[in-house]
Amino acid sequence: MSGIMGIYYLDSRLVLHEDLVRMVEILAHRGPDGANIWIEGSVGFGHRMLWTTPESLLEKLPLINQRGDQVITADARIDNRDELMSVLDLPEHSPAKITDSEFILAAYDKWGESCPEHLLGDFAFAIWDTRKQILFCARDHFGVKPFYYYYRAGQDFFFASEIKALLCLKEVPCCLNELAIANYLSPTIEDKSITSYQGILRLPPGQTMTVSYRGLRVSSYWSLEVGSELQLGSDEEYAHAFREVFTEAVRCRLRSAFPISSHLSGGLDSSCVTCVAKELLNQEKGSQLHTFSNIFDDVPECDERPFINTVLEQGGFIAHYVHADRFAPLSEWQHFFQYEDEAFIGPSHFLTWGLNRATQQAGLRISLDGFDGDTVVSHGANYFAELARQGKWTTFITEANAISKHFDTSLTAIFNHYGLTYLEELAQQWKWVAFAKVLDEIGKNFHVSLLKLFVNHGLKPLAPQSVLQVWRQQSGYNKSVSNVTPLINPRFEQQIGLKHRRQSQNQTVTVREHQWRTLTSALFTFTLELVDYSSAAFSIESRHPFMDKRMVEFCLALPPEQKLHQGWSRIVMRRAMNGILPKQVQWRGGKTEMTPNFVRGLLHFDRELLDEVVLNNPSSVKELVDLNSLRRSYHNFISEGDVTNDDVVIPVWKAVTLALWLRHTGIKP
Repeated sequence: MSGIMGIYYLDSRLVLHEDLVRMVEILAHRGPDGANIWIEGSVGFGHRMLWTTPESLLEKLPLINQRGDQVITADARIDNRDELMSVLDLPEHSPAKITDSEFILAAYDKWGESCPEHLLGDFAFAIWDTRKQILFCARDHFGVKPFYYYYRAGQDFFFASEIKALLCLKEVPCCLNELAIANYLSPTIEDKSITSYQGILRLPPGQTMTVSYRGLRVSSYWSLEVGSELQLGSDEEYAHAFREVFTEAVRCRLRSAFPISSHLSGGLDSSCVTCVAKELLNQEKGSQLHTFSNIFDDVPECDERPFINTVLEQGGFIAHYVHADRFAPLSEWQHFFQYEDEAFIGPSHFLTWGLNRATQQAGLRISLDGFDGDTVVSHGANYFAELARQGKWTTFITEANAISKHFDTSLTAIFNHYGLTYLEELAQQWKWVAFAKVLDEIGKNFHVSLLKLFVNHGLKPLAPQSVLQVWRQQSGYNKSVSNVTPLINPRFEQQIGLKHRRQSQNQTVTVREHQWRTLTSALFTFTLELVDYSSAAFSIESRHPFMDKRMVEFCLALPPEQKLHQGWSRIVMRRAMNGILPKQVQWRGGKTEMTPNFVRGLLHFDRELLDEVVLNNPSSVKELVDLNSLRRSYHNFISEGDVTNDDVVIPVWKAVTLALWLRHTGIKP
């Protein structure tokens, strides 16, 4: 993790040294080990250095190549160094003395703008090509490394690892992007480029950008494809293949000049990363792995120590604990927004924040985690949608009953979500022959009234809302369909035309389609950036083995039976970790719910702040948020106390964090 920034005046103005100095200084937290600036006429780069890998100790960025015609600034860790050594024209000294930025420059020299296709790892970089008079930029496959920019055709182009560095420049306005805020309040738009600031954009993952006086061009060098299903001979072969790919993903992220740490929650993902990393460190370096875990003495229902301790009892760890029940979700909101540039803070953000602080205090600068292994390996829940469409109701029932033994669900809940959804879909498509066949199959396998199914899931989905309202009144049904009302202010929604911008999505009918859609969503990118900001605030580089390109492609290609089988989700990983994970963790069902601690923190520690924002001083968000809806949600939240309903908690959280962010930035809606 380092910090990069740059200026390119397309109208040939000279870059001012003091402008780059401001950009470099405001990102000091990203790189306390050094800062450098390079300027040549209308182009200038800056860099903040955080030493992590052995090669980075030798690195000085921005770097000029030997011919003097290419300059690079990069935040990068390149993982396929051995492969690149055999095909690139690199210095003839030891590979251990070749830096990652030298690999990138050599790759650009050989392959030009297609060079990212040949790179593995996490990277964001910019190269100034003097001969071609172009600025070439690229971002890694999933957006682990951030890259933001501001562009005015024919005038200027600025880029940086964080938005705050762009806002240092007088040419960059600090104006609210209302579409991004509307999307935050009413998630409907899948735009990976926009940010909360008008005119400031992000380079999407897997894309490159070329800037010159002729204009700006963004291209995709890689995209995740559903592709063909992987076919192996047995469960054992799938498990063996998973272990190989996963072990290599972890190994690549252990290349370090310093001790390594890992976030250990006690869940399946973090435990897999931690146990594999510990084995590799012991074998290759004879060193121990530091672990950092949240514990909850005052909220024991959130405490995962039985699972954490089972992992630690294997030995080879230096354990650290954070008492996460002693601070609240918003107790450090000013500190959050000193580093976080947008309002999009997740409810568990403060837990990660505490772990990163403890990591820094222990003198460590590299942290592994199990970020979104849930999605990458996949729980396989959409397998029930596949079974319903295939008419395999016996398997549907068997799997549903089995999964209810390990997780907090039931056959009825699974049938209602996947079986009845399919029935309604057939009705909405007017496929009545297929509807009748499915209805008959349901009747044979489930003890339900076919007449009620026909009325509730055949006729009602087709009826206009006005007809349904009359229907409810005549039948004495007075309850609203939902207690939830939209958080967004209707006037604001109409003003920006949000309803016309909404993107409809087809129902995902397979495990792999659902998995692909999540992995390629804008939310996935935003969340990774949030993790980066949280780590960078403490001069820490977070490394995510599940975000390895090879890992994601392998897991996406797995058949559904390798994701859900006999009631066990992520079954391929559980089998692969046999002998590596303690049995208690390997075969645990769900994960501990952190909501009780979150709610307790808001009600007992942050209550005064919530009252002040929601009840006493909501003026900063009144143009954006439906205050009546917000106050209803807040009333339900504080009256229920132990609420676990996201439809009540999340609107309050979103509105309050948005209000606090606006207060911190001083931006007026």
